Amino acid sequence: MQLLVNEIFHSIQGESTHSGFPCTFIRLSGCNLRCSWCDTKYAYNEGKAYDVAEIIDRIADLECNLVEVTGGEPLIQETTPHLLRTLLDIGYTVLLETNGSIDIGLADPRCHRIVDIKCPSSRMADKNYLGNLEKFTALDELKFVISNSEDYVFAKKILATALPHLETVHATVNFSPLFGIMDPRTLAEWILRDRLPVRFNMQLHKLLWDPCTRGV
Repeated sequence: MQLLVNEIFHSIQGESTHSGFPCTFIRLSGCNLRCSWCDTKYAYNEGKAYDVAEIIDRIADLECNLVEVTGGEPLIQETTPHLLRTLLDIGYTVLLETNGSIDIGLADPRCHRIVDIKCPSSRMADKNYLGNLEKFTALDELKFVISNSEDYVFAKKILATALPHLETVHATVNFSPLFGIMDPRTLAEWILRDRLPVRFNMQLHKLLWDPCTRGV
């Protein structure tokens, strides 16, 4: 069974509640969306075919128990669920970064599913599959990338609808300022002003390295 892989690398996890921990990243190729602010456009088409066994061998050499499968959009490849199950069965802690347009029920619920909700500035807000919100467990995380006040208001409306279930299962909600566009302190102040039960999330890897650097 094969997957089209854009890159495999070892770095510091920059987002989610796992931010700051060493992490091995498996970036798969291809995406079904075209967000206006996408920072991984190189993953749209670039890639090399790997067997799942080859991927497992590659990441074993990196000696890191935390693994994130990202993209692009990982769930558009039919073999991705098999990769996730294999990693989990071996004993890895697995994160799945997904754009929120595809049913997360495809992914093994033992993994930490980090699900985007696309805000208006992405120009992809009409692609959100909101049925995912009902499938969240305590392992899962919701992420909003916010670039302006319109995005923030949009995120608050979605949050108000989803919050009863998210609080029941103790899922985490992340509000992230769009790097280089949204002033982080302004977003933090809005969160505090509105008493939102969300996690303020910075892209740590873009603070440590040049934002355009690949493989870190």
